[in-house]
Amino acid sequence: MKKVELLSPAGNLEKLKIAFDYGADAVYGGVSHFSLRIRSGKEFTLESFKEGIDYAHARGKKVYVTINGFPFNSQLNLLKKHILNMAALEPDAFIVATPGVLVLAHELAPQIPLHLSTQANVMNYLDARVYYNMGARRIIAAREISLRDLMQIKEEIPELEIEVFVHGSMCFAYSGRCLISTLQSGRVPNRGSCANDCRFPYELYAANRETGTLFRLEEDPGIGTYIMNSKDLNLASHIKEIIDAGCIDSVKIEGRTKTNYYAAITARTYRWAIDDYYAGKNDPDAYQKELHTMQNRGFTDAYLVNRPFERHDTQSLDFTMQMGTDQVSGMVTEAGTHFMCKYKTLPGDKVEIVTPIGSVIEAVDNEIGTILNENGTWYVTFKKLLAENGKEWESVHSGNVNPFTLPATLPSYTFLRIPVNDEMNLIPKL
Repeated sequence: MKKVELLSPAGNLEKLKIAFDYGADAVYGGVSHFSLRIRSGKEFTLESFKEGIDYAHARGKKVYVTINGFPFNSQLNLLKKHILNMAALEPDAFIVATPGVLVLAHELAPQIPLHLSTQANVMNYLDARVYYNMGARRIIAAREISLRDLMQIKEEIPELEIEVFVHGSMCFAYSGRCLISTLQSGRVPNRGSCANDCRFPYELYAANRETGTLFRLEEDPGIGTYIMNSKDLNLASHIKEIIDAGCIDSVKIEGRTKTNYYAAITARTYRWAIDDYYAGKNDPDAYQKELHTMQNRGFTDAYLVNRPFERHDTQSLDFTMQMGTDQVSGMVTEAGTHFMCKYKTLPGDKVEIVTPIGSVIEAVDNEIGTILNENGTWYVTFKKLLAENGKEWESVHSGNVNPFTLPATLPSYTFLRIPVNDEMNLIPKL
């Protein structure tokens, strides 16, 4: 049986490794401004991106290159060079957004499979067939499409792979076709430099041109002014429906510019949900509990299993971001012997250990601290905070860049986390 693919974001080499270690089958990422995330594109060099591809292939995983920007005429020669440079790295596919770039990539690198970006807004089998005939082997469906429509596309074009977003940021505009950032700050969303203007709070005014008067519209307390701020997509509770539909080849997580912890927890949770499905199990409450440990804008299951006109709760009107239920206090280094502080750590604190898929931990009790399992969850408690340079600290805070010694070696990129208390959670929750 061919299982559905889990596709995670890779904003840099470290996130790429984390995504794979926590369960992703494939990742997507890019180099340069031809990728629709300029900030994450700058995190990769040709050399580090090649290292990521080699890392993936050595583990039987895949890397898809994002070349999904909208180029101007003046950029086409540079784009041709970029396509050839990317093809030389031997990735598993190119993700492109426009018919012209699709044709160009097929001409210059016919050996590289082509995936059509969600920016192309495929909503029906007629458009899907056009792109398939042009060389696209997979479409990344528009976020506005329904599962029923995707089933019909698969019926019409069985050979075409279909990929859908299941988690991450949502755009208030139609499939990301927004110009607000361009108008307000000159940063063009469809060329990868969106300033997220929809996340800002806005004040509303009523103007009378004849009299020159301007009135500020007062709002009831608690209603908020985040009028264009979409909640985050979360379809973990619908994985069974999605796979049962029989038309989805890959489920995709958004978020190349998000944190290492986000890369880990999203991959780990959706891997859990997918594996549960094939084992005949389903535990939506457990998946949601884990996903809610992360910062979010509130969650919505959006439009894949519901029509847009049926949903009136996809906006987060009161805030742009809220704390999750947990705070990351540290991340274990790649070597596994030390951790980097991400919040604060004090001797005697009991800290939960979150490890990559398939990790094995052993109980330890020594002069540095203890590692114990309580009811299926592993915890570390530090007796002393000893830096790599030998200095002992009374407390460690996020600004401290020293690696600190662990009681025992833990898997690379293990996370340490603590529950959020009321004092920490200053941003209102739903």
